[in-house]
Amino acid sequence: MTDPLMLREARETPQVVTRQLRENVEVSRALAAAIRERRPPYAVTVARGSSDHACTVLKYALETQLSLPVASLGPSVHTLYGARLDLRGALVIAVSQSGASPDVVENVRMAREGGATTVALVNVEGSDLAREAEFVLPLKCGEEKAVAATKSYLASLTAFLPVVADLAGDEGLGRALERLPDALERTLTLEDAARDLAERYRFADNLLLLARGLHFGVAQEAALKLKETCGIHAEAYSAAEFSHGPKRLLAEGVPLLGFASADAAAEATERAYADLRGSGADLRTLGPAAGSTLTTPQTGHPLTDPVPSALAFYLFAAHLALHRGLDPDTPPLLSKVTKTR
Repeated sequence: MTDPLMLREARETPQVVTRQLRENVEVSRALAAAIRERRPPYAVTVARGSSDHACTVLKYALETQLSLPVASLGPSVHTLYGARLDLRGALVIAVSQSGASPDVVENVRMAREGGATTVALVNVEGSDLAREAEFVLPLKCGEEKAVAATKSYLASLTAFLPVVADLAGDEGLGRALERLPDALERTLTLEDAARDLAERYRFADNLLLLARGLHFGVAQEAALKLKETCGIHAEAYSAAEFSHGPKRLLAEGVPLLGFASADAAAEATERAYADLRGSGADLRTLGPAAGSTLTTPQTGHPLTDPVPSALAFYLFAAHLALHRGLDPDTPPLLSKVTKTR
């Protein structure tokens, strides 16, 4: 049987990241120079779905490395309610695989007309979104055919990182980016382990995803993918917030999958996981932390560690769908491009 397109596209990620880092050098430098000169006091992101989950990771990156506050803009505030937000001087970052959704495009147009520095992370370089933004960071994925995004989400995690490295003067991040394709190749060797881990959730109706910090946007994306490809009701929670009410679900036997980082959030996250295990939780973990159920390669920098974690999860999700007798490439009721306003 031919492997699902979702798996085949996910396996392209090392080549995608290599191409992106090589071909985006000039635009990344130009964008970093503009941000350094204009000194935006804050940033906002504009995205939906998987792209919005990538923005959650980007939010933590900008706030932890550049001390730049980041908020998520609600696209309908402009497109449905007619408000023209005052974004003068702001850094506005829009993320979209297709660059075709009218709500994202119209918000970037509004922001640029209002004096914001606008950036589009987009795969389709001739798209409406790319034409509206002042700066374009191409994802360089090539065509993505599977309904469930994989390589475009992963490319969205990495596209802005050279800019962060430049602005922060972080040579360690630059070196980690250079080594990232190799770490992703090593992640692909974990596919058999991901398949085995997925087997135990074959009959699950619900699954909760936990994470903190830079991995939280990966947990959000994981929950979406389980809904899309496996028909499982899944939700993502901060490991810090889970005990504030959602922990009640443990009494119903709902299983947990936690993302375990090796960064500044690692110790607090592990304490939360230990507490949950002590409460009888069915908890497995995935990520670069030593001792994870599925341990992904460490990349040498907190900002690049989430990328192998997300790739390993995609391998897990695709095989879970197959274990359940489903085709992850043809999720019911869904299409590749969703246009909202």
